[in-house]
Amino acid sequence: MKKLFLVLIATLSFTFAMAQAEMDFPFQGGNKVMNDYFTNHIQATEVMKQRAASGTVVMKFTSDDKGNISKIVAYYADDASLVEPLIAALKGTDGKWIIPNKRKSYDFLIPFSISLDAPNAKSAKQMLAYYNSRQPITATDMIPLDLVSLLPAVKIKYTYEPPVTAKPAPAVDPVITNPTPTDTKPAAKPTTKKTSATTKPAVVKDGN
Repeated sequence: MKKLFLVLIATLSFTFAMAQAEMDFPFQGGNKVMNDYFTNHIQATEVMKQRAASGTVVMKFTSDDKGNISKIVAYYADDASLVEPLIAALKGTDGKWIIPNKRKSYDFLIPFSISLDAPNAKSAKQMLAYYNSRQPITATDMIPLDLVSLLPAVKIKYTYEPPVTAKPAPAVDPVITNPTPTDTKPAAKPTTKKTSATTKPAVVKDGN
């Protein structure tokens, strides 16, 4: 009996070890490579930057046996604006996923933690406004999952950029296209005096 028990323990240990070998980290290169990929490829949108958006997002997707992904779903998000850059980054991971042997497809859940890098007094007001206006995404319908693995959380930080306020255009003096001439008197024409020659009558002297 004891021998049978030891054989059973050995068999279970071997099966567990094989399962671990089968389910090595499911991203080519391992956990660090996956984190580096998402850190370098998730770009905060202008809407996120101006709203100082932050929070948690849990994405669900399916990988086939070639490592290509499909059926990307926002399982949960603290705000809808956080999802767009994550979907774009996930689409770039085609061919990088590893699923268990003899499986045609496999589901993964991956959480993302998004926050501001070095928040300060300038971003505090905007963060409060964002928190009060955020629109969470939650799964309201049942989402069927096959065998699923929950991956380690990926932490993303980005720099807050305050909204750009348009500066008023400088006042421009109106251009006078037809300026009104100032009152000017016409130049006086030079006057020429005509001198009339006076002829005296000839004096005839009488020789007598």
